[in-house]
Amino acid sequence: MLKPADRPLTTDDFRQLPEGPPYYQLIEGDFVMSPSPNRYHQDILLNAAHGLRCYLQRHPIGTVHIAPSDVELSDINVYHPDLYFVSHQRKTILTTQGASGAPNMVLEILSPRTAKLDKGVKKDIYARTGVEELWIADPGRKELSIYVLRDSAEQPKSLFKGRQKIVSSLFPGLDLTVPALFRM
Repeated sequence: MLKPADRPLTTDDFRQLPEGPPYYQLIEGDFVMSPSPNRYHQDILLNAAHGLRCYLQRHPIGTVHIAPSDVELSDINVYHPDLYFVSHQRKTILTTQGASGAPNMVLEILSPRTAKLDKGVKKDIYARTGVEELWIADPGRKELSIYVLRDSAEQPKSLFKGRQKIVSSLFPGLDLTVPALFRM
């Protein structure tokens, strides 16, 4: 982590970074390097993006975006969620670099190096800044937890595993199953 001792870093400091790689996130005023994910992580990301893009072709309610893409949530928090969805109602948050404001949905795919941040401080900031749903995919367990953050950032609203179909209030009729999400 890079941080001057006298103050938290801000989005202005973040914008001074050279284009990556390496990529950094600004988490509560600290620069945190995001190492490259493994191939299985990327397979899961592609599966989720494909499933959501197919859904959005049939139901054009917004757009889906993948990392690296800056999501500015506050003056001291700029994240690169693995994937995020922005509805047409919130499209004004979209910028040339990503988004300035809370997406409707964020997907974080856990890895040993980032799981603590994804399930901890980042989840709390997502809840505080207005993200509606947080999806946390656990590749080791092949499980997807969906948090409806206005209800609770502590307990997932739904846990999908086995051969279950993924159900989300943001994407009624989504045709994505747990095996399809975690396919290699």
